[in-house]
Amino acid sequence: MRRQDATTTATGTVAIQTNMKPLTKTKALAKLKKMKTNYQRFVRDEYEHKAKDCLTCEVQGICCTDAHFVNVHITRLEAVAITKALEKLDRATLEIVYQRVSETIEKYDLNDSGDTLEKKFACPLFEKGTGCLVHKEGKPLPCITHACYENKEDLPPNTVQLKRESAVELLNTRTFGNAWNWLPLPVWIRKIATERTENTEGLKSGLKI
Repeated sequence: MRRQDATTTATGTVAIQTNMKPLTKTKALAKLKKMKTNYQRFVRDEYEHKAKDCLTCEVQGICCTDAHFVNVHITRLEAVAITKALEKLDRATLEIVYQRVSETIEKYDLNDSGDTLEKKFACPLFEKGTGCLVHKEGKPLPCITHACYENKEDLPPNTVQLKRESAVELLNTRTFGNAWNWLPLPVWIRKIATERTENTEGLKSGLKI
């Protein structure tokens, strides 16, 4: 039997198998993408048909930009996936997005310490006229789950998302050990984008964020 240790994360205390085989970042990203693609399909097929169509919403994007509502947290691995997706944008657009990320962190006083879940912010990855810039690649779990439901009973149960969050936590632990946590989306994006730029790993090396 594999020994398990308990670790506390933003989603609660989960059991982590301490002698599991480590994952390379490439393999972990592939597993993350597959899991999120399957989750998007599951939510769409099982729940979204009961929700309001985003295309007919009178205030499109408000669920992403409402600074009194949004507090999306992501992990290190998710931030890598999102940053790699953003790097597919043209350089001018990427600079604008990274500027929004920095402005969001400053405006809403976001950081990596204290009770970060208490901080709300407007998501810098929402582009007017386009929508979520990482909808197809890297979209955070809460954003996949969310939709505008008229009836509370039509919402996906919390356990649906929590199950996927546990899977994401496990991928992070197998890839980075203890060098990860749940942080506000803009904070992780700036951290990873800065690392990739400094290491010239990113496709648009030399960008400042």
